[in-house]
Amino acid sequence: MTFRQILLLCSGSFLLSFANATTPPVKKLEVPAQKLEVPSPATTQPKKKGKEEIKPSAELLADNLPIKDNRRVLELKKMMSEVSEEELEFPAVDLYGEDSWSEYVNPFAGNKSVQIPDTCSINCTEFSYPLTTITATTSRFGYRRRFRRMHYGIDLKVQVGDTIRSAFDGKVRIVSFERKGYGNYIVVRHPNGLETVYGHLSKHLIQEGQIVRAGEPIGLGGNTGRSTGPHLHFETRFMGIPINPEEIINFDTGIPLKEQYVFVKRNTQKAITGTSYLAKKKKSSGSKGSSIAVHKIRQGDTLSGIAAKYGTSVAKLCKLNGLTSKTTLKVGKSIRVS
Repeated sequence: MTFRQILLLCSGSFLLSFANATTPPVKKLEVPAQKLEVPSPATTQPKKKGKEEIKPSAELLADNLPIKDNRRVLELKKMMSEVSEEELEFPAVDLYGEDSWSEYVNPFAGNKSVQIPDTCSINCTEFSYPLTTITATTSRFGYRRRFRRMHYGIDLKVQVGDTIRSAFDGKVRIVSFERKGYGNYIVVRHPNGLETVYGHLSKHLIQEGQIVRAGEPIGLGGNTGRSTGPHLHFETRFMGIPINPEEIINFDTGIPLKEQYVFVKRNTQKAITGTSYLAKKKKSSGSKGSSIAVHKIRQGDTLSGIAAKYGTSVAKLCKLNGLTSKTTLKVGKSIRVS
């Protein structure tokens, strides 16, 4: 090998080494993998501002609903209470009229002009069994051949002194005694249109004109009047007309057969004018024999006009009804006039 060849070979090796030293190495481009993070449930909640949590509008509205509902419930209860008080003060006045607080078990005895509705729906949901416990029915509604007379109620077995209770809310119309019939008895008129009669009591626990609630004690069981043994004689009547209590109540369970009992007029003239069961209350020597009369307020009525109509005074009307001479009369409401 000549000197020139050796020189060329060395020069080529030197150039190759220099190129490798000066050219930067080519690096492989690596893209780091991205980690997908799913936010935990805690991170999905609304962020807190200080110590108070900012709630969505829907939640704020929902939180406010109970407050509004409570107010509405309270207002409704107040309205119902006012209506209930008036209904108890003048029970079923729209049916019975303003002057039917008579001394007879049948308030329309001898009144042939009374208008009995063809049908009437009677609410029975507030019924309360007239005794503390369910007891046997010893005699039922209907004609008694042995005595040749009608039995206008049912008889429930009691012991002398057992508590007798009002079947519905109502107002006591009669508290009296009849020696040859009911004995000690009570008549209560109810806002649903019914009147209930409780006979043969040993003692009265209430007074005429008193407001009573369903289930409230009104007397004690006994054996007074025309009775052959201790029992409660119980009647249900509509505008003086006797209704079989077992058409309204299941006396085996003490529960109404239906929420609404529908009265249908039939044979009413006989029931109104008959005299076999028109028990009249016995007046004591000190009794004035007065009855309660009411007036239903109509458009244009004034206290002075009502007073003149019934021969009384504005002052007396105000005293009877807790009014003042400046009270605004509400159409449809009823006030006492005697």
